[in-house]
Amino acid sequence: MSTTSHSSSARLAVIGAGGIGGYTAALAHWAGLDVTLCVRTPVDGLTVLLDGTERHAAVPVATDPAQVGPVDWVLLTTKAQDTPGAAPWLRALCGPDSTVAVLQNGIGLTERVAPYVPEGTATLPVICYLSAERTAPGRIVHHLASELHVPQGPSSDAFAALLDGTGLNVTPVPDFTTATWRKLFLNLAANPLTALLGQRMDIFREAEMTALARALLTEAAEVARAEGADIGDSDISGTLEIYAMAPPGGGSSMLYDREAGRPLEHEYLSGAVVAAGERHSLPTPLNRMLLTLLRAVDRELRATDGT
Repeated sequence: MSTTSHSSSARLAVIGAGGIGGYTAALAHWAGLDVTLCVRTPVDGLTVLLDGTERHAAVPVATDPAQVGPVDWVLLTTKAQDTPGAAPWLRALCGPDSTVAVLQNGIGLTERVAPYVPEGTATLPVICYLSAERTAPGRIVHHLASELHVPQGPSSDAFAALLDGTGLNVTPVPDFTTATWRKLFLNLAANPLTALLGQRMDIFREAEMTALARALLTEAAEVARAEGADIGDSDISGTLEIYAMAPPGGGSSMLYDREAGRPLEHEYLSGAVVAAGERHSLPTPLNRMLLTLLRAVDRELRATDGT
């Protein structure tokens, strides 16, 4: 990992201190970027367990949108369902020259954030291939990968330049629709099944669980193709291979949320497939079943924490 001071004078704000946000902010800080972490609850910097070594990042923290002003780059890393709650931060951080990079799960990232940023604000959807877990406030465990995929264009080049040397690898992709659905595939079976069962990724070493995952993905592949994504059998097999190679102790973001008693982002994963299926009159019984079960779990979680 680079510890050399970054030459960029760009100002960067990260909204959210979950696994993705905390890990990203720490790497940016260690690389010498001018980064502020925007959170509701104060933390004394960040502590990240990376490659077996625990390291502290004294990232400046803001807990009130009134404490900040416009920056060059805003990284929105909250859960998809928490986007409306980030609106005060987005209004405070976005100026005429700001770009909002949306590091969230699901599809339609640009459309999701549009209602909450000033009209005309540049946005950049970002696909995260990054497994990091928030184990306590300000404490992050990095499990696997540090890859960010973005649509090709000037904004993606600027984003890659911004994060050069941080350890986050930014890759521009020509067919972002297909790329978005491929990432959704990684979450589509692993997240719901680990969260519902309360088990880690080693469940996909069982033949019956792998067969269920294949059926879920096969159903979703037809929907993805109707949406214009170039998704086929190789994507299904590739996703299952990734599941099988995942560290046994690794989990999914939805599992981590359930274990922590936080609301789930099922509407942006299983719900995205079901909604797209409805748009194209395609049946999605397996994904709809998971969505129904996850909604029931989520209602219980929200009732418990009062949200």
